[in-house]
Amino acid sequence: MLYTIIKALHIIFMVSYFAGIFYLVRIFVYYKDTDEFAEEKKAILREQYTFMARRLWNIITVPAGVIMAVCGIIMIFLNMGLMKTPWFHLKLTFLVGLAIYHYWCWKKVLQLKQLNGNTLDTANIKLRQANEIATFILFLVVFTVILKYQVIEYWWQLIAGFFVLVVLIMMTVKLVNKNKKNKQ
Repeated sequence: MLYTIIKALHIIFMVSYFAGIFYLVRIFVYYKDTDEFAEEKKAILREQYTFMARRLWNIITVPAGVIMAVCGIIMIFLNMGLMKTPWFHLKLTFLVGLAIYHYWCWKKVLQLKQLNGNTLDTANIKLRQANEIATFILFLVVFTVILKYQVIEYWWQLIAGFFVLVVLIMMTVKLVNKNKKNKQ
């Protein structure tokens, strides 16, 4: 019963963590979108976006990530057999990718604070594409956890499907960004 409760908490805080990460990078995009605004409007919005990013990071994303990680570690200790399964090693590999993405987000939050309303140096399209990285990691982790051994057995089909998904999402991001530029 304890394992199931910890697993439920792990899933709940995983959802909260990803919600925070998804919205955080969206705030970076919105901040960058203000580049073309009048100075007064730009200053007000950038101050607000910086405030929102810091609050989201400190109040939702990091606490949810910590609780998610602690629950995951407890589940490993309660079921050490997980460490002997190839699919779980694959999940841990994807979580290393998530940790790198988390670090990138943290550096961007700090950068926004230090900019004091100045321009963010990352290109808008790069921020929009970076916004999809968490989605890709979420797909990888969830499919790995749900399919378990089938991920290992059908790895090439899953990789092919994943790359198709990545290409479609990236093309959509570029198309949306192109349409946005054409409307201006």
